[in-house]
Amino acid sequence: MDWLHNLIWHNGELFGVAWSVWKIIGWLGNTVFFARFFVQWYVTEKKKRVVVPVAFWWLSLAGSLLMLAYSLHKRDSVFIFAYIFTWIPYIRNLIIHRRHEEAHTDCSGCGKSCPPQSNFCPNCGARLIPATS
Repeated sequence: MDWLHNLIWHNGELFGVAWSVWKIIGWLGNTVFFARFFVQWYVTEKKKRVVVPVAFWWLSLAGSLLMLAYSLHKRDSVFIFAYIFTWIPYIRNLIIHRRHEEAHTDCSGCGKSCPPQSNFCPNCGARLIPATS
């Protein structure tokens, strides 16, 4: 069992990695960024169609910002350039999603939220009254 202990913890390193706060930030960024794959896969399987849920964009934003912080700390120009602009489309997609959600109309017949520019409720078929600004 001593070999197992040496494999996990050896010379003050866990799994052969000299851990620090910045190393944890880097790995956390990788983990958060990778988690978006599972979120998108789960929702797509659940709905039986390709879906990119809003959680995907939040995980993308958080993961890329953590990776940017880590790359700035490392001062690696290739790594920095890989993450310096990725937050722009993630924030833009979050803004578009929010505007789309706010543009929904509540059906007076069934109370369900209906997509923008709908004339009839897809749930109950009632005619929708356009929202006035």
